[in-house]
Amino acid sequence: MNQWWLVPVQLFIGLAGGIAVGSGMVAFLVVLDIIPRLAQITRSYRYIRAYEWSVIGGSVFFTLSDFFVWSFSLHPLTAVLLGLLAGGFVGMLAGALTEVMNVLPILAKRVGMASYMLWLLMAMVFGKVLGSLLDWLHVLG
Repeated sequence: MNQWWLVPVQLFIGLAGGIAVGSGMVAFLVVLDIIPRLAQITRSYRYIRAYEWSVIGGSVFFTLSDFFVWSFSLHPLTAVLLGLLAGGFVGMLAGALTEVMNVLPILAKRVGMASYMLWLLMAMVFGKVLGSLLDWLHVLG
């Protein structure tokens, strides 16, 4: 059976996912001023361009490594360092998301969606759960 409609659906899902991830990354970095905050906390303002290029380089490198399925043979103790870095990233991301959640009620009032706030939050929660399940069950890729 010819399933011609699968390609446009997959393109739409991929584009929507890319926009969602890109928006989250922009919100994380720009709106919440993560890089300037890190420079302020560590008192390393002179390295702020290096921080920015590190984020860009890391994003490009790991996107390419995911697209082209690169694999690396590293020492097992490297997992400790990578785990610490990943844990720091997830911790900062969780902290940033709690700040973003405080912005949602203000945004909903300004856009005139205050009465739909519960539906907006539930759509975000169920969308995240559904996306995580589909990824975990290897349905999407």
